[in-house]
Amino acid sequence: MKICILGLGVIGTTYGYVFKKAGHQVEHLLREMNNPNVPSSLDVKILDGRYAKKGEEKSDKYIVNIAKPNTEYDFIILSVASGKIKDAITTLNKNNITGSLILFCNFWYSREEIEKIVGDYSYIIGFPTAGGSMTQNILDCVLFNHIMIESERKSNITNYSSLIELLVSADLKTEIPYDMVEWIWIHMAINAGVTSSAAQGGNINKPKQLAINLMNSPQMLAIAVKTIRETVKVVEARGVDLRPYKNELLPYRIPARPAGIIMKMMFKNNELTRRIMTLHNDLTDIMYGCKSVYETGKLKKLNLPLFYSNMDAILANIPN
Repeated sequence: MKICILGLGVIGTTYGYVFKKAGHQVEHLLREMNNPNVPSSLDVKILDGRYAKKGEEKSDKYIVNIAKPNTEYDFIILSVASGKIKDAITTLNKNNITGSLILFCNFWYSREEIEKIVGDYSYIIGFPTAGGSMTQNILDCVLFNHIMIESERKSNITNYSSLIELLVSADLKTEIPYDMVEWIWIHMAINAGVTSSAAQGGNINKPKQLAINLMNSPQMLAIAVKTIRETVKVVEARGVDLRPYKNELLPYRIPARPAGIIMKMMFKNNELTRRIMTLHNDLTDIMYGCKSVYETGKLKKLNLPLFYSNMDAILANIPN
């Protein structure tokens, strides 16, 4: 199949790499097509969780193929930070790039807002289970064995079976939540609770060390559990029935102290999760989710003492 990745970010490039290894044609559409600093290749360091529970360490080379304007693709992968989907769609339209969109994004939008943003594009909402960092020409990433994707019934594309075929070809399984938009909101609320707890002293400028400190401390993890209970209320206040997501929320329902102990053991024994926690260091993206949950909680006049206290300390240390 013919796949277009918008940009050269961590998520899109990680999936571009595995799709290319599976034999598909993968090209990147860059905003600055003639930028001489765009690398022709990347060194890939990947902890690949598709074939072993603890993951497999691999090193490889990824050749960056550049997309040309006026091209039709089977799928276009959008994984853009900080809610910048509008800008991404503008770039696609400007270059007359067509195909079914796969939205691999954190967003605090409603489905109706997403439909307005994507315009005439057919689209499906998913969520990547991958992450990492890009420094110079090195992609250091983690890949799990599945992705989150919405059901064919709720999707807006006509080539759903081709998408499943694409994922199967790359040995990626699928998990289908009750509603993908609501699931993303819940995911963002959980991340906001975790992030604000990790940086409860107000300093968020060293996310890797904060993640390590959090994962090694059952006391801090217990606080994170309590904070997540608060942040999930923000999603509920937006009209979401949480009952279909009881499995996702179960770890945060049990008493906080034993939950903290269990979570520490989980992080200790799950190298994939531990690695992805320490590699994710995009502060703009991290703060987008935290601020979205924080501002909505304030707007809804919710009582979230732990979360607000942590966020107020963080925001006081971040320049406007």
